[in-house]
Amino acid sequence: MNKTLEVALLQTSLEWHDAKTNRDHIEALMENADLKGASVDLLILPEMFASGFTMSPAEVAEEMDGETVQWLIRMAADYDMAIAGSLVITEDSKYYNRFLMVEEEGIRGYYDKKHLFTLAGEEKVYEPGASNNVLELRGWKILPQVCYDLRFPVWSRNTCDYDLCIYVANWPDKRVQAWDILLRARAIENMAYCVGVNRIGKDPNKHLYTGHSAAIDPLGNALVYTEQEGVFRVTLDHEKMMKTRKKLRFLNDRDEFTLK
Repeated sequence: MNKTLEVALLQTSLEWHDAKTNRDHIEALMENADLKGASVDLLILPEMFASGFTMSPAEVAEEMDGETVQWLIRMAADYDMAIAGSLVITEDSKYYNRFLMVEEEGIRGYYDKKHLFTLAGEEKVYEPGASNNVLELRGWKILPQVCYDLRFPVWSRNTCDYDLCIYVANWPDKRVQAWDILLRARAIENMAYCVGVNRIGKDPNKHLYTGHSAAIDPLGNALVYTEQEGVFRVTLDHEKMMKTRKKLRFLNDRDEFTLK
């Protein structure tokens, strides 16, 4: 496995229900960040990066071989990296808030958001995910999560020895203090790296987003933390993480239980 994982967090504003404009803007940010040849392993985009956090999925939903997924695959090939983020996906007449990870060869894996945001009525229009899916990249075990999942620690409990937990989000400024605290909590309690990628800007529902995208180490230290638009790189060190786990052994003392 790779001893280190080079991760890039892309924090941006989003145009409402305008996938092409969002794709073009993200592509411009990637180009300006000079990522080609930069040896980045994984680029992470926000939740619903093609549309903004919408309760009108029929207006923006795409299939798994749709234009935005194909664009992700092309970008992964052009930049020689994996790319992850969530999209509104339709399957069997249902809608999913789906976290996708793609590479040049295609879709590497996905996860459907389990905890739907009832405050916005997300559960009325989207189908919840049924299980966690640990994805592997360069030998690293990665747990994908989406926004509201962050509030439910049992769901991300590290029973499978994952190395990195990723949260993609549209988390509003009025509750961003919770985002900051919970990202650190998830890293500390699971003795793993935790990366959260949020958006910035305003949406038509008058929600303000101020980012606070971050990469947190297993002791709760922020390796990246930003309110700005752009691409922010961080190196995650597997050997350092394992030394911390071996020294402190907190995971060995966790309670044993299973979810029903």
